[in-house]
Amino acid sequence: MEDFLLRNVRICLPEREMTGYIGIHNGKITEIGDGTPSHKYAKEIDGRFQYALPGFIDGHIHGADGADTMDATQESLHQMAAFLPNEGTTAFLATTITQDDKSIEAALEQVRLFSNHTGEAELIGVHLEGPFVNPKKAGAQPLEHIKNPDTALFRKWQELSGNLIKVVTLAPECDEDYNLTQLLASERIVASAGHTDALFEQMKEAADQGISQLTHLCNQMNAIHHRDIGAVGAGFLLSSLKSELIADGIHVAPEMLRLIYQNVGPERLILITDSLRGKGLADGTYDLGGQAVTVKEGKALLPDGTLAGSMLQMKGAIRNMAAYADATVLDIARMTAENPAKQYNIYDRKGSLEIGKDADIVLLDEQLLLQATYCRGNLAYQKEK
Repeated sequence: MEDFLLRNVRICLPEREMTGYIGIHNGKITEIGDGTPSHKYAKEIDGRFQYALPGFIDGHIHGADGADTMDATQESLHQMAAFLPNEGTTAFLATTITQDDKSIEAALEQVRLFSNHTGEAELIGVHLEGPFVNPKKAGAQPLEHIKNPDTALFRKWQELSGNLIKVVTLAPECDEDYNLTQLLASERIVASAGHTDALFEQMKEAADQGISQLTHLCNQMNAIHHRDIGAVGAGFLLSSLKSELIADGIHVAPEMLRLIYQNVGPERLILITDSLRGKGLADGTYDLGGQAVTVKEGKALLPDGTLAGSMLQMKGAIRNMAAYADATVLDIARMTAENPAKQYNIYDRKGSLEIGKDADIVLLDEQLLLQATYCRGNLAYQKEK
């Protein structure tokens, strides 16, 4: 669809909501207003006064619909990209897992070679989760492949990826002299503390050295204790830190989601799914980095009972935040689009509904149920009537 007008929509702008229209041409937003459009469009679509939000950006997703980043194939990446608009996601970071060097390198090369098809969520880069994590907080990261942060290895991997690594999850206490942390910060790559055993003072120092984010807040990090508030406490207190959040009500209790929303605030939260290949499929057993993950009633577990990623869809995450934390629609737009776009340095073209940006748009009804997804101006999902 080259040229169309989306009219009668409640537009969630960066700071306010307005009822009006959005003009789209060649995949870009060309005008936004509440009066008369500047010209006649080839097609007009009645938004029926639904909410129009910027498309969701998932910065931490391993897989979906039977596919996984670590499959290291074009087919799997396209499978993920084609599925994601069904949950309102219009851009994503393909996320790796701790594995042997060869497997990680194969995955990175496939991302470098990838080219999106029309109607797919845009693959905007890589989230390198591991292998630079703390074995004490491994979670579902395979212990045998964990290693200390290594700047030379990272440089090699970044070159293999075509400079597409946007986020690196690492344990800052394992990063000698903060060498990798400082390198990442100097190159505007997000250094995200995760799978970490750091105490609060260590996190405070790490933030001074370039850590700017926490990977899946509360999971595989030290919780708030009255004698040391740990990495979770750092997420609450240190204003320089953004925090990923898995809002499925499983990884983080509903009451904690509310506490986080009220105290960390929507300005510093980034909703993610951390989803696995079983997302969108029936319960069963699926592979994650060579490990069997059993999915039952929406919960993904390793054989020892460890939580291993999620089956969460972004369209569910936003409704959970509204139900559990009373999150507003504007704040949902911040946590799903504006914040990640700014964090991954793509806010010049994504993350908000503004003239000149990509026409990545989701339509939600009054109950925040997904009705339609547009990826760069192309209708990629529409709810069946």
